Amino acid sequence: MCMKKLQFNIQKLYIIRGLSNFMLIIPVIVPFFQENGLSVREIIMLQSLFAWAVIAMEIPTGYFSDTFSRKSAIVIGGIFATAGVVVYTQSHTFWNFLLAEIILGFGVSFISGADSSMLYETLLAEGREGEYKKLGGRNSSIGLFSESVACVLGGFLALVSLRLPLYCDMLIVCWVIPVALTLVEPKKDCSRKTESSLKKMLSFVKFALHDHAEVKWLILYSATISASTLTMFWLSQPYFLATGVSLEFFGITMAIFLLCSALFSWNAHWVENFLGKKNSLIFLIILTTLGYVSLSSFWVMWSGAFILLFYAARGINNPVVLDYINGLISSDMRATVLSVKNLVSRAIFALIGPVIGWVSDAYSVKAALLFSGTTFLILGSIALLFLKKHKAL
Repeated sequence: MCMKKLQFNIQKLYIIRGLSNFMLIIPVIVPFFQENGLSVREIIMLQSLFAWAVIAMEIPTGYFSDTFSRKSAIVIGGIFATAGVVVYTQSHTFWNFLLAEIILGFGVSFISGADSSMLYETLLAEGREGEYKKLGGRNSSIGLFSESVACVLGGFLALVSLRLPLYCDMLIVCWVIPVALTLVEPKKDCSRKTESSLKKMLSFVKFALHDHAEVKWLILYSATISASTLTMFWLSQPYFLATGVSLEFFGITMAIFLLCSALFSWNAHWVENFLGKKNSLIFLIILTTLGYVSLSSFWVMWSGAFILLFYAARGINNPVVLDYINGLISSDMRATVLSVKNLVSRAIFALIGPVIGWVSDAYSVKAALLFSGTTFLILGSIALLFLKKHKAL
């Protein structure tokens, strides 16, 4: 393998993350759904079903990546993602949107885990695995910068038509495919024999969620934080609408939040070095809980600034916790275990999301915020207690 070619994987993975995160529809997705007749409950139900689609494919695609090819997994993910956006451009009903979300879910599941695994394996092949926390943070940061730029542009495109951003997204996401085709597959770790079998895949899942206590509770804790920030995303636009934020400011506001998240992600290794492992983990649940309590307590236009707390947590969570997890697992199971982490995050959201959507429609967005904050605080605290019990803190 040519090491010089291998090192360009890092830059290519940055480009893939930037392209896949450049979704112009995101800042106005809730008004777009509402324009097509969906309620908040139906919107969150749609995202819950999307999560179940990802869950169904997350571990098999992660195992495909580990056993066959991380590069192929990312290429296939790009194809599904492009097809999903194409279907979205032609959708007008809940069931049309559901079909598009399922196709997108397959795309997300193929890329999820495979990109993080390829980054780590590339660094491992170069003897630079100690840089993963920093470069993983930069990879996440680039995705967040890309989202922030897309939010600004998408907000302005939506003033012409709420469907126009989707057509532009279709022309952008397809570029993931040719870039992924140029990736160089890192040499696999052959110290452990791997075989393509359901039994081996299930053994990796069992390792992640049962055999290794520290990995299990790190996955559950990080997944809780991810589910918490994802829930806040789907509540933030109804919150903006309820507090009188104009549509043209949706994109700009979200761009500011994403830039904040990108800065935290870029400097996540500094945050972790300053706070240490224990305090870094505790800091994440403090940020999200404080965000939910503040948003449910204040109900004016400027109080949306508290959403920054969630984007700070989002920026720190993956680079730091994934670095801890990567240090505890071997190369042959890396993508599968990271896919398990993503699966658990989406499973938590898929189970809790519909209840939160019902609370929002039946009572108020404020009640949904308070319910969400309480639920995620309980789940996160339980995970922290078990991490302490197993001396992982």
